[in-house]
Amino acid sequence: MKKIPLGISGCLLGQNVRFDGGHKRDSYITGTLSEYFDFHPFCPEVETGLGTPRPAIHLVKTGNAIRCVGVKDPEMDVTERLRSRAEFQKDLHADLCGYILKKDSPSCGMERVKVYTDGQAHKEGVGIYAEELMRNNPLLPVEEEGRLGDPGLRENFIQRVYVLYRWKLMLAEGLTPGKLTRFHARHKLIIMSHADYSELGQLLAGLTKANLSAVAEQYVLQLMSTLKKIATRKNHVNVLQHIQGYLKKDLSADDKTELCEVIEQYRNGHVPLIVPLTLLKHHFRKAPDTYIEESYYMSPYPQELQLLNQL
Repeated sequence: MKKIPLGISGCLLGQNVRFDGGHKRDSYITGTLSEYFDFHPFCPEVETGLGTPRPAIHLVKTGNAIRCVGVKDPEMDVTERLRSRAEFQKDLHADLCGYILKKDSPSCGMERVKVYTDGQAHKEGVGIYAEELMRNNPLLPVEEEGRLGDPGLRENFIQRVYVLYRWKLMLAEGLTPGKLTRFHARHKLIIMSHADYSELGQLLAGLTKANLSAVAEQYVLQLMSTLKKIATRKNHVNVLQHIQGYLKKDLSADDKTELCEVIEQYRNGHVPLIVPLTLLKHHFRKAPDTYIEESYYMSPYPQELQLLNQL
């Protein structure tokens, strides 16, 4: 599989584009993730002509408006320049399958960016460029490098990246009602681990060639929104037990007991998700099932990423 295109704040790749002329190179991103993702670096502050090094900027609330201005020179207002940059790059962003932003940045922060009101800071803002980026690309998985240190958030982000990548591949091949239905079937167990999948299924119930485009647009918006919810251990247990049902005629009493015990160990947090999944894969090699084989749940992305080892 070719590398998946991801946008990223350039400083995280080691580019010297920070306001102080430095960088914030992230070893996990430039090491592990770079093996699977083709990073497209952006730095809106440099790209709007602020230069490197440059005066520091921050978010300031005036009335109901939040502006991005110079720390030492409040007359230096770069709010519209940052918004315009995101708008100018809209077509470039549309080709991406995800985006990693620099946390706390007044231009690129995804959430909890400091906003100053009467000299007091409150972590309630969103970077100006990031806000426009996310508004223009509602399907795009977006995450901050700081939050990637959390196993659940990291797995959730990368899973969404791969789902969107597969969606774009399907569209590139030419969308048909059959392909959309199969796409849903292959992702149904993943959806189950996040939320009730019945609503998405009902959306496809009346699918025809005539309404294909409209249904597909609504489907993918709802799908990507649903997948933002972090999959819970309880939901994973429900999915594992559901999968186990496909083996009920093929497992010996001892094998069934062992599998139930391993799932229970996962429920209690004694083993990671990869353990019951590995055991299930072992049994399905002996008793193949087409639906389970085609489902992405047990292999949602390259196992070398080892994301399931920490869930």
